[in-house]
Amino acid sequence: MTLHRTLEPEAMDTVEETEAYDAMDHRAVNRAFVDDLLRVAPSPGRVLDLGAGTALIPIALAAAAPHARVTALDLAATMLRRGAENVAEAGLTERVALVVASATALPYRRGDFDVVVSNSLAHHVPEPGSLLAEIARVAGDGAVFVRDLARPVSIEAVDALVERHAAGESAGARELFRASLHAALTVAEVRALADAHGLADAALGMTSDRHWTLSRQPRAKG
Repeated sequence: MTLHRTLEPEAMDTVEETEAYDAMDHRAVNRAFVDDLLRVAPSPGRVLDLGAGTALIPIALAAAAPHARVTALDLAATMLRRGAENVAEAGLTERVALVVASATALPYRRGDFDVVVSNSLAHHVPEPGSLLAEIARVAGDGAVFVRDLARPVSIEAVDALVERHAAGESAGARELFRASLHAALTVAEVRALADAHGLADAALGMTSDRHWTLSRQPRAKG
């Protein structure tokens, strides 16, 4: 039986949710995200990170790419307050800017950024096509790098992923991961949405046992 999508809240905006998220060990996943992003956009300049949470990926990216200047956007003010602490602790306040806004109604124009990225945001958005449309609009001819969880085919597959990747986390963190898997999109769903919302030229595929990645190198000028 196919596992249907079950939505979770669009923004994790309580102190408890923020603490649980920030306490999870994201280092390996974030490092892989940054490494793979830099293969698509080796010299990122102006970067927009949608759904930046507590700014862990902007910090990792700024550390790995000395010329990158990252705008870290999230709908949850509580997440970004913790993100501001993390950015300050990393000594990156001059290169990582934090913005509270919706990723489906961006306050930016085409060409404002060289690279638009997002990690684990699409599954929070009730209508993810609107997110991809805004990414396509703001990115213009720039690079795109979007990664998120893929919805498994069954409850048993969800249980197996939770056990494999979150067995050592707190009960609250395991439940967050479980809810996220239920809210995630399948690769087929992402392909259809990308094709319909301006990202038909982006490559898409599974890039781990639980993640899909939608990516596009900068378009050639002229």
